[in-house]
Amino acid sequence: MNITRRRGAIAFFITLGVCLVGVAIALNVGWVVFHWRGLVADILGFLFGLVLIAGMVIYTIFLVREIRHSAAQDSFLNAVTHELKTPIASIRLYLETLQRHPVDDAKRQEFYRIMLSDSERLLGTVNTILKAAETTHNRRDRGRKRLEMTALVAECIAIARERMHLTEDAISLELPEAGAEFPVIANEVELHSAILNVLDNAVKYSGGNVRIRARLRIERSVWVMLDIEDAGIGIAPENLKRIFKRFYRVSRGGTKIHGTGLGLFIVRAIARQHGGDAMAASEGPGKGSTITLQLPLAPAALADWNASPAVYPSGWPGGGA
Repeated sequence: MNITRRRGAIAFFITLGVCLVGVAIALNVGWVVFHWRGLVADILGFLFGLVLIAGMVIYTIFLVREIRHSAAQDSFLNAVTHELKTPIASIRLYLETLQRHPVDDAKRQEFYRIMLSDSERLLGTVNTILKAAETTHNRRDRGRKRLEMTALVAECIAIARERMHLTEDAISLELPEAGAEFPVIANEVELHSAILNVLDNAVKYSGGNVRIRARLRIERSVWVMLDIEDAGIGIAPENLKRIFKRFYRVSRGGTKIHGTGLGLFIVRAIARQHGGDAMAASEGPGKGSTITLQLPLAPAALADWNASPAVYPSGWPGGGA
């Protein structure tokens, strides 16, 4: 019902804006026609009409954006409510069971494991919301140091496998050459969060076919690129840019995936605060997708590359002398 009302409101304001612009244009043209002999009056009337038209267009755009933003916020609140309520209800159920009924040790340990998993999910949701709030402050150069991406990505993959109970071959890391190094200057906690968000997103949209490949490479001798490719539901072309917006979630078969819609928003925000970016690519629905995290190569490594490209693996895509 709310969606229908919002669509009606958007259609109303667009129609109203178009009508007002049409009236303004008619009045403006009429003014010029009936006062064509007064050149100064014609010019002033024309300029005044343009200002009115521009104002009405801007006003209409603003209203439509506000309505859409309000809809996105409502969707976010519903998603967060679900993400918070579900693990809390689960934990409460198991605690009540332990309190009211005798449970053998094996069953009790299983309950503890499930409750711990639910509490981690709850904590993850809270941390995601807090991280999204932090990224809006755009605090640059906070706690940054030289990091090696190979080790960091490998660590994140190990954490993702453990959290999501995946086999070792479900997520793989590919390097262009053994021992290749990909140094960046970054905040370790933030970059750790960004990589885990991309991995979590890839697993979430893989369905039952979790086959994820993480690849590190150098592009144009100045960028460290991390590609995380899944074989999941894919992304429609019109959604490739929208998935990085706050609160946006891709639908699967008409049903939205559980989540806050903040994961990829956080990824892009962190990447841009570090002077990089985040991009998405997909051949379409059902054909998987690739999220790319782009970060600047560390200055010292960049200087070494320019001085002697042979120091780095010659097989790096985008590399070269």
